[in-house]
Amino acid sequence: MSNSAPGSTGPTPAYRERLFVPLRWWVQGVMFVATLWLALIVAVPGEWAWATTAAILALLSLAFIAYGSATIEVADGHLRAGHARIEAAYLGLAEALDGEATRRAAGVDADARAFLVLRPYVKRAVKVQISDPADPAPYWLLSTRHPEGLASALAALTAGNRD
Repeated sequence: MSNSAPGSTGPTPAYRERLFVPLRWWVQGVMFVATLWLALIVAVPGEWAWATTAAILALLSLAFIAYGSATIEVADGHLRAGHARIEAAYLGLAEALDGEATRRAAGVDADARAFLVLRPYVKRAVKVQISDPADPAPYWLLSTRHPEGLASALAALTAGNRD
């Protein structure tokens, strides 16, 4: 959670998490492709069935890898979530949310202007208030498997920024 990548020369981030796609999605995807292969192998020549299912499996793998590549990181005076980055000076209160609070924050209590990095397979999140008057997003809602750890890293980042 808080280690640098092997071989990196930069400082260790205060918090880092990659929102990998869970194993059950991979298993279900492979089962789907196997089912597709079974349907194709009786309907088309074997080479076509194998080539088609191999291509679909490759595309599925690429999609899962891309979707699971979202990273949440607190380091170098910034919060990075996915492709977005914001300086600590513009961060407000960070609130760790449980499953029900996350569901409400992403649903009935949501603000359409909010910046979201949500994954359906991660049931908890952190809601980070944004204090930049030029930023149209009132808060960031970030999926995380460790909401207390992320909230405390953000609290330490903003406390260090105020000093």
